[in-house]
Amino acid sequence: QVQVVESGGGLVQPGGSLRLSCAASGSILGAYNGHWYRQAPGKERELVATITAGGGAFYADGVRGRFAVSRDSAKPMIHLQMNDLKPEDTAVYYCVLAHYWGRGTQVNVSS
Repeated sequence: QVQVVESGGGLVQPGGSLRLSCAASGSILGAYNGHWYRQAPGKERELVATITAGGGAFYADGVRGRFAVSRDSAKPMIHLQMNDLKPEDTAVYYCVLAHYWGRGTQVNVSS
């Protein structure tokens, strides 16, 4: 069974950067997209970024220009580089590889 695990969350000051990573144990068959979602307290889960099997990247309006999603060519991994972080980026960030969800990693942006 494939398990997805996120890493790289933590506490950062506004304007700072974090890099989230997501890895799957086991093999994911076929081409698949990778996604990053987030859920802030009291809010619905939202899609932050997608990277397609072909490497195309798409972003939510609120993070475009600050976040960058990438994928490892050899391993079932994706990453999310987050720059110029704002307090409103505080949330639990979830990774999805194909249809496999991780349990999330907490990102707190606060001074």
